[in-house]
Amino acid sequence: MIRLSQCMIVKNEERNIERSLEWAKSIMFEQIVVDTGSTDRTVEIAKQMGADVYHFEWIDDFSAARNYAMSKAIGNWIIILDADEYLLPEDALNLIDYLKRLQDDPEQLASCSVINCKLINVDDNGKPASIYDAMRVIKNDSTVKYIGSIHERLDVDADMVVWTDEFKIIHTGYSESSVKESNKIERNISMLRKSMALSEDNLALKVYLADSLKMKDDNESQEEAERYFIEAIENGADKIFYKLRVKAYIHMLNKYINDPQKLAECEILCNRALAEFPESLDFEYYMASVLCHKGDYREAWNILKAGEERLRNSGNTGISYHVQADPTMLYSRLLLAAQGLKDLDEVIKYAKLILYTEKNRQDVLSPLIAIMLSRDASAEALINLLSSIYDMNDPNDLLIIARAAKSCGAFEFAGIVMTITKELLNS
Repeated sequence: MIRLSQCMIVKNEERNIERSLEWAKSIMFEQIVVDTGSTDRTVEIAKQMGADVYHFEWIDDFSAARNYAMSKAIGNWIIILDADEYLLPEDALNLIDYLKRLQDDPEQLASCSVINCKLINVDDNGKPASIYDAMRVIKNDSTVKYIGSIHERLDVDADMVVWTDEFKIIHTGYSESSVKESNKIERNISMLRKSMALSEDNLALKVYLADSLKMKDDNESQEEAERYFIEAIENGADKIFYKLRVKAYIHMLNKYINDPQKLAECEILCNRALAEFPESLDFEYYMASVLCHKGDYREAWNILKAGEERLRNSGNTGISYHVQADPTMLYSRLLLAAQGLKDLDEVIKYAKLILYTEKNRQDVLSPLIAIMLSRDASAEALINLLSSIYDMNDPNDLLIIARAAKSCGAFEFAGIVMTITKELLNS
């Protein structure tokens, strides 16, 4: 039998705790909630949901709390989740199916202590923002423990970890607004500074600290974060885990990419990142952005099309956390390159791909309308094309189209759309 124990540590999670328990009820053998000092209704709601609730005095040590939660589990498998994480229904079923197949293979089961799956960070609108590997499903074995007071990790031999893409975890607490609302920034900064005081040369701690500092609004915090990120790029090749170096590269590239004065510096950094992480969709995206800024649209196009092919067919995306989670980033740069190449068919193709996901993107919709009309498309043909993206019986969708048409000077077409809108509203 699959006896799966859900273990989580929480504090003041009354907004999330019901959902974090409800989604899992049909597949869990037990649900364990370890509270570290809530002052809201978290404990009350967890008990109402039928969870086994325990209390753990907070000692500024996430590993200690996680290990305590696992010590209470009696299932043969444990899934470690936070209150702002969950699985979609199909992934919950896939997880159980995967565990059944694993248990039916004695040889594979004997070489598995931990299952590494995908964790998708989503923003406030539910849109994927990044995707990471996460070791969250653990065989219930007292020898597998967490270590590290913050940014804790499982202490397990690499050859005892199996990897799968068959299920994924959704994390809703990724956005800056969620982090700020939960006061996690100040808590993490305080804990990291304490750890750094005991290990001043620990570059990994500096990068984790930089990742928290960058979310603060003051210049002093931003400058300190940048110093640590640059140090990770310059000196971290043999000192820190590759994911932290990727994080440092991405922060600095985001800082440089829209600054014309930093274009040459950005290109050097892109080349350096790609030399270290070849075929990374994220770094190819930044390189293509630089090339588009320079007017080298053909080279940008070639890089992006190769990446699109890998993403669509082989899944070989290199080290990709953001583009793999949100392919519209890739499509946006392909659209820009196609515009530079004056390839109108490709402009239409990628504009549609973006709008299928983000129909409010007027920076994409307006040029699409202008291009179609420049090719002597009739209003009927344009409406027919847009009907594959927008609901022509929804006044809100029609207003999006009308505003985009006005912004590109297509006033006659905007008037036609507004007439359709008024007829809908009056019917």
